[in-house]
Amino acid sequence: MDFQVGLVVAGLVVGFVVGMTGVGGGSLMTPILLWFGIPPTTAVGTDLLYAAVTKAGGIFVHNKKKNINWTITGWLSLGSVPAALLTLWILHSLNTDTTELNKMIKYSLGWALVFTSVAILFKNKIMVFSQKHAGDKFHSESRTQNLLTVAIGVMLGATVTLTSIGAGALGTVTLFFLYPILPTPRLVGTEIAHAVPLTLVAGLGHASMGNLDLTLLGQLLMGSLPGIYIGSMLSGKLPDLLLRNAIAIMLFFVGFKLIA
Repeated sequence: MDFQVGLVVAGLVVGFVVGMTGVGGGSLMTPILLWFGIPPTTAVGTDLLYAAVTKAGGIFVHNKKKNINWTITGWLSLGSVPAALLTLWILHSLNTDTTELNKMIKYSLGWALVFTSVAILFKNKIMVFSQKHAGDKFHSESRTQNLLTVAIGVMLGATVTLTSIGAGALGTVTLFFLYPILPTPRLVGTEIAHAVPLTLVAGLGHASMGNLDLTLLGQLLMGSLPGIYIGSMLSGKLPDLLLRNAIAIMLFFVGFKLIA
């Protein structure tokens, strides 16, 4: 792939939005790559490694602030990493028919975008509902809670590997139901810590199948790394709710278009 300024700008914009709002980069970046004419398999594979690199820095920041619950991260990974490997094996089996594989990924991507948009739009209401109905049973970890966390990991592992979407918005919202007492910064930090190994495993798996464009990855990172820094610095200084809702509505219509 030749150098394209548009891809660097796309990385910058997505990095800025992620840094400022915390909205998952995959839900924004993958549709943009499809718009640039990148095949769905290459878009997903490249975006997964893009997410692993960009979110790796978040682990150091959140760990320094003690915003990561490593126990929850471990239970999530116990479900997501095997699910990612199984999904990769299934994709590898289907890799002989690229047309059908691309069609399946586009369809899955559409549904993932629709669910992500709903999760972003109703995130605050979901938080309030889960905290209101939590009760004392959520104050301490239980075997049932751990098993449900593994189950969420399985769902995220399959979804993220197939579409590169879900580790951020969907993961955080589903965890709100199980851990409503956990402070929001710790929940977000925990999800970022879980997203890095998941996207790395899924991304390397896609790379082994040839679904990776290193030139494309370099151009995206060239824009996203400064974008995330600038967005993080300006976080809270712009109307966050307005921006989140606008992104959610855009994702819904993009997802609907891919499904229809």
